[in-house]
Amino acid sequence: MVIFLLHSFRQFVADINVRLEVIMANTSDYHPPTLTVDMVVFCVEDAQLKVLLINRTAPPFQGEWALPGGYNAAGETTTQAVERVMKTKVGMDIGQRLGFFEQLVTVDTVARDPRGHAVSVVYLGCGYNLSLSGGDCTHALWSVDSLPQVAFDHQEIIAYGRDRLIAKLSYSNAVSGLLGETFTLSQVQTAYEAVLGRFVDKRNFRKKFLRLGLVTETGDMWAEGAHRPAKLYRFNSSELEIFNFISL
Repeated sequence: MVIFLLHSFRQFVADINVRLEVIMANTSDYHPPTLTVDMVVFCVEDAQLKVLLINRTAPPFQGEWALPGGYNAAGETTTQAVERVMKTKVGMDIGQRLGFFEQLVTVDTVARDPRGHAVSVVYLGCGYNLSLSGGDCTHALWSVDSLPQVAFDHQEIIAYGRDRLIAKLSYSNAVSGLLGETFTLSQVQTAYEAVLGRFVDKRNFRKKFLRLGLVTETGDMWAEGAHRPAKLYRFNSSELEIFNFISL
């Protein structure tokens, strides 16, 4: 009986070793891609839609502008990774500075990074008055309509982010991320026009926007220069709200 059990155990070990060899043979050529995160941050400044870029200090694309991004470390989610990267590289606390934040797209083109196959989870955010200081990288806001030479495939990602934001503005209150706590209807229209890249009819826009019921008058007025004082509004909710499609 003991001899039989010993033989069975040896056979079991031999079978395990064979299976391990098969597994190793099948996975020896498997090299997982590097996981990274990138961040598209939009704001409206001087009636233009602008995007936050950093200047790269190391190869590849040393000296060129790029979206803020970095590696996803073991033990952290992609959201935690992008929060860490933004804090480290540009001194931005996403939770404090961005009124709108969501995952945008996963980019997995094999040849997008000359260092090797890198998959990037890209996030989209909108902020107001983004005068940033601090961080390890030189950073600046660039008009999306006059971008410099941009590293990797980031120009395509920025364009995709703008398209997503255009879509969001047609069925949600995502524009709130581009505005202050209180604002005029003129500022709302300017934000829409900056994102859309075209002018909209003032009277028609305001009628449609107010009809959505997303904002409430504060009771205060705001004056700029020689213009007549304008009513100030605030959004009814700080959460993302969905409404029926609005055509502008």
